[in-house]
Amino acid sequence: MLTAALAATTVLGGLTVATAPAAEARGCAGNVERVHSPAMGKSIPVCIVAAGKPGRGTLYLLDGLRAPNNNSGWNINTNVSQFMRGKGVNLAIPYGGGGSFYTDWQQRDPRLGKNKWETFLTRELPNYMARKHGAARGKNGIAGLSMSGTSALNLASRHPNLYKAVASYSGYPTVTMPGFTQGIQASVADMGGNPSNMWGTYPFGEWAANDPFLSAGNLAGKRVYISAGTGLGSRYDSSLMPGSPGFNAVKFAQMVPLEVAASVSSQLYIARVALVPGVQLTTNITPDGDHWWTYWQDRFKQSWATTFAPALR
Repeated sequence: MLTAALAATTVLGGLTVATAPAAEARGCAGNVERVHSPAMGKSIPVCIVAAGKPGRGTLYLLDGLRAPNNNSGWNINTNVSQFMRGKGVNLAIPYGGGGSFYTDWQQRDPRLGKNKWETFLTRELPNYMARKHGAARGKNGIAGLSMSGTSALNLASRHPNLYKAVASYSGYPTVTMPGFTQGIQASVADMGGNPSNMWGTYPFGEWAANDPFLSAGNLAGKRVYISAGTGLGSRYDSSLMPGSPGFNAVKFAQMVPLEVAASVSSQLYIARVALVPGVQLTTNITPDGDHWWTYWQDRFKQSWATTFAPALR
């Protein structure tokens, strides 16, 4: 299973969810505000569902590999922003960041431009939320799916004083393990970027410094949620169930290996983070689940109840 997962990560790393059918767009349930990033030299649209009261925590929700610049997959494919209205915390969903792994790149990329997402997410956007919406500083959560599941765990580990809770849905938090490194490189390349511009040339540069598995010890005392499906079938989608009348072999080959790889990576990470003192860990490794939004929407709502609501309200 591990061999298959690593091969899938390497070969299919750039194909995340791009070929799945689009769901009905629901849009932002709050306001889309443009937040200037001096680090990137541009303004970033952010869907903000404000708590409406000062001193409340903020949940930052990151998009996947093919994040568009004018919306978020969370808005397009889920009802998460509607769900978060009236929950007593601020929700911030930044637009863009496709292929960036939401990190500070070492060099400007000819195709993906100047990426300083870590600076934006950990300094510029929190400062804006505090100034504009009265958000509490140091009372934050962060979550992501697939590419950004890796990013969320990485940012929470690198900035433990900023976040109280973190969630990864079908992420790949074993960044420097053989196979997964190559999958990340393939994903960036599939988006037109040069992965060496991100963290340098592997195994040198900043690859180890951005591996959530290696920095898991920094999550001591935090609430952590990790989920993934084995990808061996889906109660959400009969087209991914071998033997069903609507089985789609092409779709199965594109989506299932990604979830199998996420399951392997997530379970390796769970075993590591479970050893960290004081971590309040919730996991959901299911015997089904495909690499798609229906699955992630349900997991988000579970993580809200178990992980984010207790930490941020």
